[in-house]
Amino acid sequence: MTTIMLATTISLVTIDPGHFHAALVQKRSYAEIAPEVRVFAPAGAELDAHLALIESFNTRSESPTAWRESVYRGPDYLTKFTAAARAGELGAHPIAILAGKNDLKGDYALAAIEAGVNVLADKPMAITPEVFAKTERAARLAERKGLFFADIMTGRNEITTALQRELTMDRDLYGEQDRGTPDDPAITKESVHHFFKLVNGSPLKRPAWYYDTKVQGEGIVDVTTHLVDQVQWEAFPGVRLAKSDVEMLRARTWPTLITPEQFRRSTGCEIKETLPVDANGEFVWRLKGVTCKVSVRWDFEAPKGTGDTHYSLMRGTKAEVFIRQGAKEGFKPVLYVRARGDAAATETALAQALARIATRRPGVGCERTDDAGVWRITYPKAYDVGHEAHFGMVVQQYLDWMKAGHAEPHYVDNFLVKYYTLVEAWKLAHAKTAR
Repeated sequence: MTTIMLATTISLVTIDPGHFHAALVQKRSYAEIAPEVRVFAPAGAELDAHLALIESFNTRSESPTAWRESVYRGPDYLTKFTAAARAGELGAHPIAILAGKNDLKGDYALAAIEAGVNVLADKPMAITPEVFAKTERAARLAERKGLFFADIMTGRNEITTALQRELTMDRDLYGEQDRGTPDDPAITKESVHHFFKLVNGSPLKRPAWYYDTKVQGEGIVDVTTHLVDQVQWEAFPGVRLAKSDVEMLRARTWPTLITPEQFRRSTGCEIKETLPVDANGEFVWRLKGVTCKVSVRWDFEAPKGTGDTHYSLMRGTKAEVFIRQGAKEGFKPVLYVRARGDAAATETALAQALARIATRRPGVGCERTDDAGVWRITYPKAYDVGHEAHFGMVVQQYLDWMKAGHAEPHYVDNFLVKYYTLVEAWKLAHAKTAR
């Protein structure tokens, strides 16, 4: 891949921004990125909402941005985008930002790469085998053309997840990775999300198609993207994965029932009957012999005082490292370590591991809990920057890759294994439904 010189200005190009994540990429400014952003999209409420969110970042009182959006509105937006790219009108090193209708992600990514434009896309990049095939073609073509192709994995920047990875990489503390069984997986990641929520302090308005799983994708291939990514990233750091490492064991989906009143609150649109949305899914698989499970559930709205939740268990031969985000934790993610053997030896190994981590993350420590052999990991509040800030951290990492001339080791291979895993789960769940 081409190394980008620090003095080179990089430009953003937004294609059909139908999801608010497209705007969150621009919640902050970047020294390497020009303030002029080209947008190619069909006219409509989704584009208007995107531009309004960008304007709110420009006009806020604290650390305002200065983005200048140049917008093409029209049904031939993709043709106009590719023509502008081939004519060299998008700059020397443009990045296409994709966040919207997931059934079109493969088409958009392939069009961008073929036109010589880098791609940074919101998940999921594959909601069916057909979309996966296009995404795989785009990713491999990007490799051959020396372009950068990635999805936005914000979860890697959440502090408890990052620390979980660092602790499980410490063999004195964690031991070897437990293998687990289908009924007792060694790695479990679960999350609960909500259709109705606040973004940038205001109620989020979803497009009506968000509830159409043929466009948005089913839950088994959506948020699970983050969870499978974290399984691969934490359990096999620096390891090149292959499709042959994946063995799908179980998979299922089930619906969330959305009432007409809830649909109206969320989208501003009307439906006559309760709508079943296949937003929930879970599956169990083996990855290089390690049994893993992910599960995602979508409710309409979180009870007052709560929010999205996350549970993550990594079990080694010496210790378990797990995240909980329930009522006991005040619905904030909290990282724990539990000894699987000698508690005193685990406490010593944990202190040594945290001392090493603290050289990179000052202030990280631990405290005993009321449960014997269980410690709570502590860290300065400044590390808990929030989900929306994670988008800027992902963009900065992507820019660092561009400047270095390469992504992290085996990125494209592991990216494709991640989506292959999701599609295999989708296929198994649908095969069971068809019987």
